[in-house]
Amino acid sequence: MRLSLANDGLPTWSGEVLAVGLFKDQPATELEGRWPGLSNTLNREQFSGKPGQQLVVNLLEGSGPQRLVVLGLGDAAAFNLDGVRRAAAAAAKAAGVCNGLLGLQLNWEGLEPTAAAAAAAEAVRLSLYTDQRFRKSPEPTQHPAGLELIGLPPQAASGFDRVNADCAGVELARQLVAAPPNVVTPAALAQTAAEIAESYGLELTVLERADCEARGMGAFLAVSQGSDLDPKLIHLVYRAEGEVKRRLALVGKGLTFDSGGYNLKVGGAQIDMMKFDMGGSASVFGAMRAIAERKPAGVEVHMIVASCENMINGSAVHPGDIVSAADGTTIEINNTDAEGRLTLADALLYACEQKPDAVVDVATLTGAIVVALGSEMAGLWSNDDALAESLDRAAEAGGEGLWRMPLRRSYKDGLKSKLADFKNTGPRPGGSITAALFLEHFVSQGTAWAHVDIAGTVWSDKGQGINPAGATGYGVRTLVNWVCNPA
Repeated sequence: MRLSLANDGLPTWSGEVLAVGLFKDQPATELEGRWPGLSNTLNREQFSGKPGQQLVVNLLEGSGPQRLVVLGLGDAAAFNLDGVRRAAAAAAKAAGVCNGLLGLQLNWEGLEPTAAAAAAAEAVRLSLYTDQRFRKSPEPTQHPAGLELIGLPPQAASGFDRVNADCAGVELARQLVAAPPNVVTPAALAQTAAEIAESYGLELTVLERADCEARGMGAFLAVSQGSDLDPKLIHLVYRAEGEVKRRLALVGKGLTFDSGGYNLKVGGAQIDMMKFDMGGSASVFGAMRAIAERKPAGVEVHMIVASCENMINGSAVHPGDIVSAADGTTIEINNTDAEGRLTLADALLYACEQKPDAVVDVATLTGAIVVALGSEMAGLWSNDDALAESLDRAAEAGGEGLWRMPLRRSYKDGLKSKLADFKNTGPRPGGSITAALFLEHFVSQGTAWAHVDIAGTVWSDKGQGINPAGATGYGVRTLVNWVCNPA
């Protein structure tokens, strides 16, 4: 999709579909000037500019737009970049069958122009995303050939520079999460990493089972031992040209399917949806793809994914088994369905071997975070206030909900084992907190670390805003903003 700023203003703009946003109770003066009588139409349809309102008018004017979409923006004082995203996504969907030019005019006053342009363009592209890879006869789709933003100053055009890379990263994450577990396997993830490395000149190391055994990765390997598919520890590296001032690590949970093991997922546990248990790895894959294209200066980024399946056979790990992580920590597995933290334990230890300044892990880790924060906010835990604040800013800039949760040290007592150093799960209350405390143990002392639990945000049943129903690609924009915009 071609992205541009319009040379013409609202009175003379002439594309196929024009979308215009109005604040609550704002008079439609410009629209009335071009289409006399439109104000009467808005009044008749009781359009008041409330958020989420929209009115579509099919026009018969030969030389002008064929369709007009009027969008409610809500209160002017509350309008922000999230409002831009919602309005732009609504405009794109309301455009219907449109293979021409979509024009969008919102009230941009008070918004940073570059950020506003980027937010609008991302929202249009991501809201129109469809995934028909697995249909025998894909349905035909027609999207706007171009998007023109009306009323922004010329410098706003620089906001378009990052849109294609960031959206491609989100779309990759969506594709990985949405694909079934017989397609996205540990080997398939390793192949995806190889394709990114080849396309963008990144470094790739894949540790096979024997390599992991030699490193003593007993926690990771215990999870994989019930599967016929070999585990893969995937290490992808981006290095900027010139001096490296920041060394960062992105760690993603990579369970391509999670049966729960002998603590089998039953009842309402959504076993059929456990293909999305590699959503954390999808986030870091998408982020690396975007970072590789954007080529930020002064940074080195290590992506680490310990990928496997959690399955059941005669070799599968038992509830009650004791295993050792790569640092010698012993773990009593009191629940085989708390497997992600076992794979992440060894992945975090490996990440810290790279001597990063900061480590961020992303995982669909607990059902408890879904209960706590729902489907629009991911949970954030960190041992470093500056890191937590920078991730919060990155999430806000990317339009992704993130909420910092407490690392209550006393809750770690719930992970005590009578036989081993730890159990892999604690009491049910505060389950997402004890999971974070478990992970923190495997981070080198003095290393800034953050854990993001995306169990609630990885998938959207109905779709909302820029997210169609299905995989959301949550986390990509936050991670890319954090890596590329450190201020």
